[in-house]
Amino acid sequence: MAKVKGAIKVDIEICKGCDLCVVACPHDVLALGAKVNKKGYNYSYMTNPDSCTGCNNCALVCPDSCITVYRVKI
Repeated sequence: MAKVKGAIKVDIEICKGCDLCVVACPHDVLALGAKVNKKGYNYSYMTNPDSCTGCNNCALVCPDSCITVYRVKI
């Protein structure tokens, strides 16, 4: 069975830092950053990219649809 590696791309200018994706991630991949976007919001980013499986939970709960999930079989 092939192993799946995931990655996400967050549109930092749309992200409002609601923290829903961080809570929804079962592998503790996401966190809110210390930096802010142009609107003054802390945006989410991948703190532990090696643990990402591409499960898509973060993108499903994002109210602003600013997360894109990528999956690759390795």
